Amino acid sequence: MAIYSGSEGMIDLFEQQTSQLKQSHFLILYWVTQAEDRGVRYNITNVFDDLKALGITRTKQNAVAYVETLAALCFIQVRDESNRKNLYITTHGARALKTLLTSRNFSYQPSTFLEAAS
Repeated sequence: MAIYSGSEGMIDLFEQQTSQLKQSHFLILYWVTQAEDRGVRYNITNVFDDLKALGITRTKQNAVAYVETLAALCFIQVRDESNRKNLYITTHGARALKTLLTSRNFSYQPSTFLEAAS
């Protein structure tokens, strides 16, 4: 077990965390960011619907697991608002998204929900 000390260790930890993210995590970070830019609330049900439409998952349980992973890494916040669990990007999530956009080969897929909200 490695012991991390100082800011160098935190950078290594961040790099390890982001290197483990999958296409589904990337899309959720991207969609949450897009929703905030457009002033639209984006929630777990929207995540499930969008991932299902792309054939990434067939169960809401998987969508929730992706969201919980990002929340545990402090990349997104999940807030209970008006009987919905709305998602918001954090500064760490924005940094992770930037890292994924510049260093990994993820493919952008449009959000059905966000396209309809436009």
